[in-house]
Amino acid sequence: MESVRAVSDWPVDNAAVAVVSASGEVLGEAGPQAREFRLASVTKLLTAYATLIAVEEGAVEWDQPAGPEGSTVRHLVAHVSGLAFDEHKVMAAPGTRRMYSNAGFEVLADAVHEASGIPFAEYLTEAVLAPLEMESTRLAGTAGAGAVSTCADLARFAAELQAPTLVSPSTLDEATSVAFPGMSGVLPGYGYQENNDWGLGFEIRDHKSPHWTGEASSPRTFGHFGQSGTFLWVDPDAGAACVALADRNFGQWAVETWPVFTDAVLAEL
Repeated sequence: MESVRAVSDWPVDNAAVAVVSASGEVLGEAGPQAREFRLASVTKLLTAYATLIAVEEGAVEWDQPAGPEGSTVRHLVAHVSGLAFDEHKVMAAPGTRRMYSNAGFEVLADAVHEASGIPFAEYLTEAVLAPLEMESTRLAGTAGAGAVSTCADLARFAAELQAPTLVSPSTLDEATSVAFPGMSGVLPGYGYQENNDWGLGFEIRDHKSPHWTGEASSPRTFGHFGQSGTFLWVDPDAGAACVALADRNFGQWAVETWPVFTDAVLAEL
């Protein structure tokens, strides 16, 4: 794909991208596919997927209490538990505001650990990373922002998100549909959104503006971006996913570059 070559023009020292079809075929790639990058909040996609597996295994239930009083596992993973961004401090009643929370994902990981009896990093490896042969991926910090991975590994994960083998399609469909609709809130890096839609750990593009995906991205597009200069999106209508990893923190360069790049990828598809 010609579009992926644009990564060489990004104002970063190192970047790697891959476009993956719904069948799992890598349609195009550029940059060092085996280089390790910090994922930052793209980590949440891995944590959410491990949680989906824990639910299917019966280790946890979506509506079991977890976090602040009145909060559940579902509230935590959908960012409506009321916990603050980076503090274990209650800022709102559960289910009343979409408050993006790293702290909430730490509590979520603790809930999976407690229910399964397995430390979360180990559970993530056993449930997600090992089956998908993501051998260069590890949780080196918190469950909300601490993973390290490669573009090649995340391309495998992007394929899984389009044709799931570790969870049922219905479970993934629920996770990538809007949970607690009608919630407003701040999308980090992009400001207040009237309908700040999220699924169960997956951000839903819907009609958000501004946004880190492209103008041509379908409303059903889901994924996540990270403050370390990373993103992963899946556009079901386009039948493809894209992974991008860089070694420069998110900033104006990404705001200007990512949507244009995404639109070029979608146009070429």
